[in-house]
Amino acid sequence: MERLGRHHDELRWLYMELYGNDDMFAELCGQMKRYYDERNEKLKKLDAEREAEGEWYRKRDMLGMMMYIDNFAGNIKGVQEKLPYIEKCNVNYIHLMPFLDSPKGRSDGGYAVADFRKVKPELGTMDDLAELAEKCHEKGISLCMDFVMNHTSEDHEWARRARQGDGEYMSRYFFYADPSIPQEYEKTVPQVFPTTAPGNFTYLPELGHYVMTTFYPYQWDLNYRNPRVFNEMMYNFLYLANQGMDIIRIDAVPYIWKELGTNCRNLPQVHTIVRMMRMIGEIVCPGIVLLGEVVMEPDKVAPYFGTVEKPECHMLYNVTTMATTWNTVATRDIRLLRKQMDIVCALPREYTFLNYLRCHDDIGWGLDYDTLKTWGMEEVPHKKYLNDYFQGKTEGSVSRGELYNEDLVTGDARFCATTASMCGVESAGFEQDEQKMDQAITKDVMLHAYMFTQSGIPMLYSGDEIGQVNDYTYKDDPEKAPDSRYIHRGKFNWDLVDNIANKESVQGKIFQSLDKLEAIRRNEAVFNTDAEVYTKDYSDQSVLWIIRRAEGEELHAVFNFSDYPKTIWMPETAEYTDLLTDKKAEVTTVDLPGWGFLWMKRKL
Repeated sequence: MERLGRHHDELRWLYMELYGNDDMFAELCGQMKRYYDERNEKLKKLDAEREAEGEWYRKRDMLGMMMYIDNFAGNIKGVQEKLPYIEKCNVNYIHLMPFLDSPKGRSDGGYAVADFRKVKPELGTMDDLAELAEKCHEKGISLCMDFVMNHTSEDHEWARRARQGDGEYMSRYFFYADPSIPQEYEKTVPQVFPTTAPGNFTYLPELGHYVMTTFYPYQWDLNYRNPRVFNEMMYNFLYLANQGMDIIRIDAVPYIWKELGTNCRNLPQVHTIVRMMRMIGEIVCPGIVLLGEVVMEPDKVAPYFGTVEKPECHMLYNVTTMATTWNTVATRDIRLLRKQMDIVCALPREYTFLNYLRCHDDIGWGLDYDTLKTWGMEEVPHKKYLNDYFQGKTEGSVSRGELYNEDLVTGDARFCATTASMCGVESAGFEQDEQKMDQAITKDVMLHAYMFTQSGIPMLYSGDEIGQVNDYTYKDDPEKAPDSRYIHRGKFNWDLVDNIANKESVQGKIFQSLDKLEAIRRNEAVFNTDAEVYTKDYSDQSVLWIIRRAEGEELHAVFNFSDYPKTIWMPETAEYTDLLTDKKAEVTTVDLPGWGFLWMKRKL
């Protein structure tokens, strides 16, 4: 009641601004109390501890790993059995990719949810999920799940009733009998998948209506102008939080509110909804964290943090930096990456970004082409260069992978591969070339070190810690064959884990190197989340230099994005500790191999 009192007036004000409905607001508050009462004592105790600690998710030992339950361990119980391995990886935050019930063949990888309160039967039950959460909490591990609130599957109970012509349920989606309204929307709303799912509406002949489907025809957009939709989705959110979820990832946040005559992206009402969600969480289950998925350029992403007085998401993905990192690998030119890091570093330090090299999705080349143009790089040929490079078609490229969503008319395409395959582990293994393999491992480890140096929380993709390469067997499965993203969503290879103790194996070299970097990050104050971070100008365009300062110490992190060795001149001759060897010495210059890096610390 104390927490409700703290937020009540603002929550009511925002709710009435959107809905003007007192009864529905009263119902929401009543249900919030109900979900609070149903929250078990262990979770309430965790809430209290986290509330007292404040920003528990920003500790410098936070390390995430994302995984598909079935690929990693078969089912939820399998994940529970593999927790000792996850601990061995130093991971204390697991993002389980979508596991809620969704129709086979029309699931969009689990993002078309048919039932928000049911786990896919082949993965287990809600009880299994709650038990996994409890076991994770005993080990100090947090669980993250996807909350897909922009749309439901056409198999969801609401959609089934709407399809039968039930007006109450039709009003939960966007239905139009008159084709002129969808046509008006299409004038201003961009398409998400122009080649695989063109348009933003799907015609349902049995109903004689069009329904809004921004993503795929089987994913029906929810109408958040209807307070019943908002309330019911908040009850689903609280139900899932009560299963022990710690981090709730809000999928496709910018799309939640639709308005005719706009692009239906990033509208002010979206921020109202996310702010209300934040307060509902803080009232009922203050131990949980909201992670926003905003796949936009940095200036569109930052507003989703809200303000210091009125926060929205606790964490956001650092999407643009990920794509620009691979651009840097292909061009050996750090200028754009540095510019973007400077933008991120200039944001308030309270903002927490989630950093990653690869995820379950493709890499879209949504780069800052206005800036690239000033350096003579035009968008269309540059995208082609990147895709050719990462497919291994360019001379000197060691990367392997496949295009995704290629538009044969415009030549536009995205790219898919695992981190290891993009770094050359796959091609070196195929050629049985030891020298190339050493360089591929060096590149892979350097990129992870660079990710650990950024502000925020690093996120591994399951399999990256053992250098898992592309899995081409997806082409043998008719359901997966049309979607090249499955190339980097292969089954986790447990046989490779047997090699991690062997210093001479590829797996051992990568796993042990990451283990060492993670230990350094955990133990050194320069990696504090609220450290001062900035980039340093250096004369060489292929050398990225990051400086971190905290607690009277300064870290110089230097990364060589080229095949050639470099001699690095330190800013001044001083006593530095090499964090990788723990050696202290007076240093003027350091020799850096191709794709090498250094972490040098000094007292201020």
